[in-house]
Amino acid sequence: MWRRSPSGGELEICLVHRPKYDDWSHPKGKLEHGEDWLACAVREVAEETGYAALPGPYLQTVRYVVQDRPKEVRYWAAEAGPGRFTPNDEVDRLLWLPPAAARERLTQPRDRALVDALLTAAHLT
Repeated sequence: MWRRSPSGGELEICLVHRPKYDDWSHPKGKLEHGEDWLACAVREVAEETGYAALPGPYLQTVRYVVQDRPKEVRYWAAEAGPGRFTPNDEVDRLLWLPPAAARERLTQPRDRALVDALLTAAHLT
């Protein structure tokens, strides 16, 4: 998810901190039974960040293994709509960072490529 900074208009990317994993990542979550991927992405962004996601172009699918279980996450570029973050058990912190700072803050190297994919797909460069 991205936005233009309220104080200057620079591009900012949303990152969330998950205390369970003590990591910084893009908002993401689990697909519910019968749910399509885009609906899942919009729902999970709202649940984790408190912001409505205005979906844009599809970015990519990322596959990886966590505790011997395969994971698949599909990402879209999404502009931040109305909302407000409230810390919870799943996500305790949220940051809006410029792209270079977002790349540095992300815990997993696989998440860093999504910053470039966002900039390219959404024509934000």
